[in-house]
Amino acid sequence: MHDKSMTTPVLPPRGKGKPVAVVKHGSAAVPIYKGNVRGTKRFTVAFYRNGQRERRTFGTLDEARDEARTVALNIQRGMASDNDMRPQDREAFQVACAMIEPFGIPLVTAVEEYARCRRKLGETPLMTSVEEFVRRARGFTAGVLVPGLVEDFIALKVQDRMSSVYLKGLRSILRMFAKASPGEIAKVTTQEVDAWLRSGDHSAVTRNNRLKCVKLLFSHARQCGFLPRGEPTAAEGIKRQKHADTDVGIFKPEQMEQLLRAAPVRLIPVLAIGGFAGLRGAEIARLDWSAVDLNRRIIELRAGQAKTASRRIVPVSDNLAAWLSPLQRQGPVVPEKIVFVKLPTLAKSLGIQWPHNALRHSYISYRIAVVQSAAQVALEAGNSPTIIFKHYRELVTKDDADKWFGVMPENPR
Repeated sequence: MHDKSMTTPVLPPRGKGKPVAVVKHGSAAVPIYKGNVRGTKRFTVAFYRNGQRERRTFGTLDEARDEARTVALNIQRGMASDNDMRPQDREAFQVACAMIEPFGIPLVTAVEEYARCRRKLGETPLMTSVEEFVRRARGFTAGVLVPGLVEDFIALKVQDRMSSVYLKGLRSILRMFAKASPGEIAKVTTQEVDAWLRSGDHSAVTRNNRLKCVKLLFSHARQCGFLPRGEPTAAEGIKRQKHADTDVGIFKPEQMEQLLRAAPVRLIPVLAIGGFAGLRGAEIARLDWSAVDLNRRIIELRAGQAKTASRRIVPVSDNLAAWLSPLQRQGPVVPEKIVFVKLPTLAKSLGIQWPHNALRHSYISYRIAVVQSAAQVALEAGNSPTIIFKHYRELVTKDDADKWFGVMPENPR
């Protein structure tokens, strides 16, 4: 085994033509060229040392042969100053080559890779970093791409019979995330997730909803063994964005009465059920009249209809029953979704502002004034007691609530 100076073929000096003699020793061959220098016959020994061409000139062929023999011998042995490799260096070289031989890579490649690692690690020992990587990598499968993981996660949620509304939001958010980060889930960083959340002009609520979905995806990946167990995911290091509490916009009893009396028949179910039972607009849109039982005075929301994907029973108040009784109650409660667009227009025609989610906010505010129990209203409205207590408590008086639930049609049945 030789270094570069031992294995590089000996080439003739430029413009010298064929050698007059070649001195060999083993696989090493040193040529001798004949020429004239200022009219004097000269003999040149040509060879490479450490990648550089060297020439030594002599007056006689015998002197040139002696030098060529010495050079060839040293090249063959891999020793002396002609190749700058001392015996201990040669031994170290051979040991290093033997150590990397099982990996099938050249020594220089191994050295280059080591040098790159050292530059990245600084003063951290390479073995320490490798052991830490092995510890983290043990037991998890690398190479899982985000887009495929997203589709598998959504398919599981479909199997779990999550509500269509929940699935629609989950698909939208996670597919956008997969488009922004199509690489391996294990290589997604906290900085990348945070940058995606901050992209676009989104409200704090929208950003927090996106973060919640992404956290679920990363937790699923860790549970499946696609991320290291026992370590926080890239999404867990991101905190929810704080947002200022907004005033809850509600209708006064007089305004609700104006709306109901001016509304065409097709708008009354949404107004009455939203204002006197507190169902969300999306829940009303999925509601069938078969779920509205005026005899038992309940509205039954099945798991697939409710936003929380859990069955909910909502009480029907006396005035709600009075508004719904005269209606034809077959099929969908809302045959046309354009009904929801007509409501703000109706309010505007009456000089009434339509705050966001005003019907549901009104119901919860007046209902808690009646029952005085955040837990009960939360159960009926499909919300958390904390939210009910924080946003709706003491917004209206008991007298206001009695007026609200006392809004009746002119000729109630």
